[in-house]
Amino acid sequence: MEQNELYPIFLKLHNLNVLIVGGGNVGLEKLSFLLKSSPNANVEVVAPDFHLEIKVLAEKHPSVKLTEKKFKKKMLKKRHMVIACTDKLEVNKKVYDLARKRYLICNIADTPDLCDYYLGGIVTKGNVKIAISTNGKSPTTAKRLREFFEEVIPEDINQMVENLNEYRKTLKGDFEEKVKRMNEITSSLKNKEL
Repeated sequence: MEQNELYPIFLKLHNLNVLIVGGGNVGLEKLSFLLKSSPNANVEVVAPDFHLEIKVLAEKHPSVKLTEKKFKKKMLKKRHMVIACTDKLEVNKKVYDLARKRYLICNIADTPDLCDYYLGGIVTKGNVKIAISTNGKSPTTAKRLREFFEEVIPEDINQMVENLNEYRKTLKGDFEEKVKRMNEITSSLKNKEL
């Protein structure tokens, strides 16, 4: 059986520089996805022209910059990650090849073989965030799982997280002792319905 070997991480996109190449429907989808999870993400979108809704999003998010130009390789300078989503496969492939030469992680929309990462489904309830991946095989399944978790995870879970954080600050002892105590307290969660 094939196994998902992706390693999930949670990026602080407000500390990173993200480039999106493409200003159409897919560019809008990618930008919206990033901003939904990270409203202060540092993103520059580069395209000869932009979908109207991209312009609206950029107006609402001061950390988003729109550059109305064709992609040039110098635009990859001082970037951490890149998303290419133009309607021209040759442009997307060029972005990928240039990004790889600079050791930048890159996602080419709808081209799993040219992706170093995928943008999976995300569930957010306050400080709790769950990322869902289908290994790039079925975004629809990730979407349905996201909807399921959004429904079953209670809205007040964030209060529990905050309370446990405050309690954790009061614990004495070494790291191992603190972990043991927190594990004891939270072990009942796996046996209860959330």
